[in-house]
Amino acid sequence: MKTLKYLLLSAFFVTFSAFAQETEKETEKPQGHTNNNKFKQLYDEFSTPNVYRAASGAPGHEYYQQQADYKMDIVLDDVNSKLFGEETITYTNNSPDVLKYLWVQLDQNVRAKDSKSPLINGGGFNKMGQTSSFVNSHLADGFEGGFNIEFVKDVNGKPLPHMINRTMMRVELPKPMASGDKFSFSIKWNYQINDYIKHGGRSGYENFPEEDNKLYVIAQFYPRMAVYSDIEGWQNSQFWGRDEFALPFGDFDVNITTPVDHVLDGTGVLTNRKEVFTKDMMKRYEKAKKSFDEPVVIVSQKEAEKAEKSKATKTKTWKLSAKNVRDFGFASSRKFIYDMMAVKVGGKDIMAVSLYPKEGNPLWEAWSTKAVASTLKSYSRMTFDYPYHKAISVHARQQGMEYPMICWNYGRPEKDGTYSDRVKYGMISVIIHEVGHNFFPMIVNSDERQWTWMDEGLNTFVQYVAEQDFGEWYPKALSAKDKKYPSRRGPAAKIVRYMGGDQDYIAPIMTKGLNTYQFGNNAYGKPATALNILRETVMGRELFDYSFREYAQRWMFKHPTPEDFFRTMEDASAFDLDWYWRGWFYTTDYTDIGIKEVVSYKVGETSQALKEETAKRYNMEVKDLPSLIVMEENTDNSDSKSLLESSKSLKEYVMDNFTPEQRKALKRPKYFYNVTFNKPGGLVMPLIVKYTYDDGTSKTETYPAQIWRLNDKEAKKAIASEKKIVSIQVDPDLETADVDTTNNTWPKVETTSEFDKMKNKKK
Repeated sequence: MKTLKYLLLSAFFVTFSAFAQETEKETEKPQGHTNNNKFKQLYDEFSTPNVYRAASGAPGHEYYQQQADYKMDIVLDDVNSKLFGEETITYTNNSPDVLKYLWVQLDQNVRAKDSKSPLINGGGFNKMGQTSSFVNSHLADGFEGGFNIEFVKDVNGKPLPHMINRTMMRVELPKPMASGDKFSFSIKWNYQINDYIKHGGRSGYENFPEEDNKLYVIAQFYPRMAVYSDIEGWQNSQFWGRDEFALPFGDFDVNITTPVDHVLDGTGVLTNRKEVFTKDMMKRYEKAKKSFDEPVVIVSQKEAEKAEKSKATKTKTWKLSAKNVRDFGFASSRKFIYDMMAVKVGGKDIMAVSLYPKEGNPLWEAWSTKAVASTLKSYSRMTFDYPYHKAISVHARQQGMEYPMICWNYGRPEKDGTYSDRVKYGMISVIIHEVGHNFFPMIVNSDERQWTWMDEGLNTFVQYVAEQDFGEWYPKALSAKDKKYPSRRGPAAKIVRYMGGDQDYIAPIMTKGLNTYQFGNNAYGKPATALNILRETVMGRELFDYSFREYAQRWMFKHPTPEDFFRTMEDASAFDLDWYWRGWFYTTDYTDIGIKEVVSYKVGETSQALKEETAKRYNMEVKDLPSLIVMEENTDNSDSKSLLESSKSLKEYVMDNFTPEQRKALKRPKYFYNVTFNKPGGLVMPLIVKYTYDDGTSKTETYPAQIWRLNDKEAKKAIASEKKIVSIQVDPDLETADVDTTNNTWPKVETTSEFDKMKNKKK
């Protein structure tokens, strides 16, 4: 009964004390107080779940998406660098809404002579910049591009009224489309292809004046249907040049006519391979389908160099067919070297493919196709098995851009074939990144125009994982000084300089890409780092990876929103992460956690006077108080007595309530510390602390982020240790992107952080 009495009284004492403190806090709240607690749920920021999008983050039971199917005939005029096209679009209205008109994207119009895109950029002259940018902006006449729309007709050849507003075209329907209706119409167009080296752009051609040849990487080349969804209605936001694209899925049948000496590949299955391949190319292709370790050359460098020397006047047509893709791209040139190898993904053989001119060698023949194969394996492990039959990497100077099954990538050696580690790693990384875009957003089809980070940030995160895989699987690609792949983004330390920078030039991740400062850090680096920290430090790999795969698989071939991602990650893990999403994605707060104070204590016996004071405070009799001990400040941090010698009441409690065997198993701490951690930075993060002892050993403890839930400024921990603590360090492995590490140690180590250096420099 003695034990029960002590426990009950102790519980009463603690509960009464806590109640008194909370009551005191409540009385201090000002009238009309707003709940700014960083752990409150994101109900204010999130949309209400509905039949289209469930509260779990999964598609709702009435989720829908539109479909746009294309049949196209394209002619590439190599002499005049023009593209001619005619398409028939069949649009299916799967929404519950009636549609009076359709919106079509005309992205080439961003390069039209009257384009407004250059006019939105202010700032005046840069004191220092690239010579080419200065020439293009202030000396050159400019490039007159943009779509020339020849006609828009229905299937009967009747013209359809249409209106063009910059990069968007509204097509009026003869009659409103009800739910379930299909409507087919045709568009004929042409445009001047841009030299993207001179005039910029995500596609176009590079001119090689030595042999008067061009290498074409062609995308956004056709009028494309805009997305209609339960979130935006029509996503008809103008294309200003930065924010990329929102597109519906559909089936494509595309015929592309080129000079007969061109080599071409693109989105979809090449359905007339035997017609456009030579017999030698077919033999090599069949061999490549069985080669899983080394690429097989389909068109050799010698053959490509021979083709460069003359220009054919005859043409041939390449026929490509793709099912359930959101876009289409292709590359064509007589300069192309062509190689392939097979990669096993989920029991299927996928072809990893590269197209590159001789200017890319010897770097490209060594690593491009292997980087493609490695990427497919890594991303499939993190998400879902790659569903398409091929993935193509095309070498294009200064380019890094993605489309279904095909992407263009930079990384060019010097003219003598030499290249630096920087060029090598840059090429491998951009291939991993752009091939990875097949998963985000080509399959997990987020709205790039609105939420840039959902494709770039998620993709950059998985890119980091894939880069580390590549370094393990292909160690010969690493330089002698590198033990692992030197990723540029991903680890927490890589984002510190940005997050600790001038807040006037930082925007939350949840900002439309067009309107963000420091686009690369905001859309790529910070969200990738946030996810990496979430995986490695907050959730752990097992929980994170399961939840991330669940998101990818729920939303493959669908249109997710940020809320769908946030909700799924919590739904699949039983991890409340609203505090994390709020801090990292909705604010520009940064991490800064330090050690404010360390006080050493020793155990002592409660004095009679303190007992009487305590009893009086709680209107109790001294005899009814629970057994009490007192912690006294140990100013010299000396060894205390044996615990049971230090307190008579403690000894009595142990002797009365534990058996001899249990007493032997009890811990016997000799040192007691009160450690006060503070948080000058606004970002809530787990508290990672390394305790080092006088015998040279150490222990690292990770306190969940919820340690800050009741006090956003400070958190105290009582440490009972059998060994003397000689040093304490917060975030010893730099896992949390802490911008100021000068306050991370006890005893304090005098250093100047990068954060302070930046502040001093600014002053």
